[in-house]
Amino acid sequence: MTSDVRESRPAAGREIELAISGMTCASCAMRIERKLNKLDGVTATVNYATEKAKVTYGDGVEPEQLVNQVEAAGYSAVLPRPATATAEAEADSGEEDSTRPLRQRLIGSLVLSVPVVLLAMVPALQFTYWQWISLTLAAPVVVWAGWPFHRAAWANLRHGAATMDTLISMGTLAAFLWSLYALLFGSAGEPGMTHPFELTIQRMSGDANIYLEVAAAVTTFILAGRYFEARSKRRAGAALRALLELGAKDVAVLRGGSEERIPTGQLAVGDRFVVRPGEKIATDGVIEEGSSAVDASMLTGESVPVEVAPGDSVVGATVNSGGRLVVRATRIGSDTQLAQMAKLVEQAQTGKAAVQRLADRISAVFVPIVIALAVGTLAFWLGAGGAVSAAFTAAVAVLIIACPCALGLATPTALLVGTGRGAQLGILIKGPEVLESTRRIDTIVLDKTGTVTTGKMALVDVHVADGVGQEEALRLAGALENASEHPIAQAIARGAEERVGSLPAVDDFTNIEGLGVQGVVDGRAVLVGRTALLEEWSQHLPPALAEAKAAAERQGKTAVAVGWDGRARAVLVVADTVKSTSAEAIGQLRGLGLTPVLLTGDNEAVAKAVAAEVGIEQVIAEVLPKDKVDVVKRLQGEGKVVAMVGDGINDAAALAQADLGLAMGTGTDVAIEASDLTLVRGDLRVAADAIRLARRTLGTIKGNLFWAFAYNVAALPLAAAGLLNPMIAGAAMAFSSVFVVSNSLRLRRFRSTTTDATSPERDSNGAVAVKEPVAAR
Repeated sequence: MTSDVRESRPAAGREIELAISGMTCASCAMRIERKLNKLDGVTATVNYATEKAKVTYGDGVEPEQLVNQVEAAGYSAVLPRPATATAEAEADSGEEDSTRPLRQRLIGSLVLSVPVVLLAMVPALQFTYWQWISLTLAAPVVVWAGWPFHRAAWANLRHGAATMDTLISMGTLAAFLWSLYALLFGSAGEPGMTHPFELTIQRMSGDANIYLEVAAAVTTFILAGRYFEARSKRRAGAALRALLELGAKDVAVLRGGSEERIPTGQLAVGDRFVVRPGEKIATDGVIEEGSSAVDASMLTGESVPVEVAPGDSVVGATVNSGGRLVVRATRIGSDTQLAQMAKLVEQAQTGKAAVQRLADRISAVFVPIVIALAVGTLAFWLGAGGAVSAAFTAAVAVLIIACPCALGLATPTALLVGTGRGAQLGILIKGPEVLESTRRIDTIVLDKTGTVTTGKMALVDVHVADGVGQEEALRLAGALENASEHPIAQAIARGAEERVGSLPAVDDFTNIEGLGVQGVVDGRAVLVGRTALLEEWSQHLPPALAEAKAAAERQGKTAVAVGWDGRARAVLVVADTVKSTSAEAIGQLRGLGLTPVLLTGDNEAVAKAVAAEVGIEQVIAEVLPKDKVDVVKRLQGEGKVVAMVGDGINDAAALAQADLGLAMGTGTDVAIEASDLTLVRGDLRVAADAIRLARRTLGTIKGNLFWAFAYNVAALPLAAAGLLNPMIAGAAMAFSSVFVVSNSLRLRRFRSTTTDATSPERDSNGAVAVKEPVAAR
């Protein structure tokens, strides 16, 4: 391991990231963190969810010392390889390797445990020497399949801590070893031994009882829960891989007057490359030739393409929507904006504190009590002059009954039913840690575009000159715009078609770059675009239309001028619109005790118009994409527990930083992967449903954990008195398991507060328009 570190050691810098393995709970992360921070000049943050440690260290510390310190705590640490083309393969293979052994243990445990449980619980199946078959089948389950729990329990013991792993290991080993003793040295191994199905309370010889089914079933149930959790954790790095996959794979570089196709990774600063319409821009750069509209929606979430011309900067991974561009590369590799955003997401994920499992917190108190009770039981019986075998029987019985089988079902069953019901309502919950976050949040930050608003341009208003009909203006302008591929043109064409029906054909269509379009419709020469285009043909806007255009732009709308037959005759207003369900959603979020905050890059006037429409009082406007994560950090620094709802790549880091991240399923893959909850539909009301469902599921898990312990704790006095019948132990296990499953199934009755949870999102053309001013062409 040390040699790997030497090869991977950074040439300079005092900050490093270690990949940690061997952690089983959040308390493991805290122990590693304390161990690292004991070194002089070292500040470490360890995250259990991402299995990474972010370490800042001084000149006197070498990376090898950090790794050795982690190993001294009983865990493993390596430095991840640099993010290259092999990163995805490495991550995939690493994640497969981490879950495959667990899956193999689960399958093996399940196959071997079922007959053990059946033989113990069904007297009719107890043939001669059945107990020895049970031992043969249960031994691999307890020793091999349960090894991760025993290893973790040993690590915990060395540090004087107790977690759920300690409870599982202690209970299963106690049951198995006592059964082994009873079979080898007691009367349990004799031919004809049976477990009669009777719930009598009487003192009996401990060496006649075996508890192999308890040891096998508990191991299997807990393994199942761990496997499903590990499978969900495999996606931890998916947001970063999704970001890296967004970039162009190859690029046409200009060399010696001709184009040469090369992999993007071979680009150098200063290289000139060609971007054709529909292609992704390979890296950050400056335009040297051509003009176009660049679609940056996958990065920013903003629906309107940005007009670019020579001298303008462009960002890698955005899409060229218009003409041919020649771009000079200014930043490559890890210096690009895309790579910086990936770094922000990674830092936010690493710094996000994982919530310690509720079961671990209970176990930290419960285990010492059970051990003390077992030791006290042994001492009492020996002090009272009882037989040594009877004293040990009572003490071991305490340990066995204290390990609740239903503990393994408590979280997985509630999570399974809760996530299943959520999926029916368009809500995807990623893991149990997410549920604990929903309980504490008090502030919800809402991205504007695509979250509160539709994120799509729509025709929202039509202003016409005196003597001109709206229908005529829409028919002529819509026909001409229908021949253009520009998003604003398409919005006008769709709006016109919805209002006036089918549109006529266009002759002599011409796209005038950066200004608009012209053509002949029904024998009329029509111009649509910027006012500058119309003014070139001496078509000036009359005062009423000029005022309408100015008013629209003051409100953050995009105004497009229309002229025909030698006169400017109309102004069409295009904008993003507020979703028809957003105001209702804000009311529901307030009802859950949350304070909504609108976060946007738009100017303050536009943002306040949106906020007023949907009922949000607090607005944070004019925020650059890279600064959104800082806004979340600032709110957290003020003591708020923050949820964030967004849909763009620029929201990903903020989603990861927030205590609870909710991504709109209509948004980018990166935002979805960086979030904790995904809202499949683009309806903001589902965010309120998601929080209610997550809180309900958490409450169910808490109830499950209580009853999982309660049934078994109730039998503790019987165990301490030496009156524990194997059937009572089995019944306690069965009843607690049945109760936990039944309690979890109640989540299927969860109902959405929306009027129609399955209806598609509806747009309203009359909704308040909210978009920053953008030139039509």
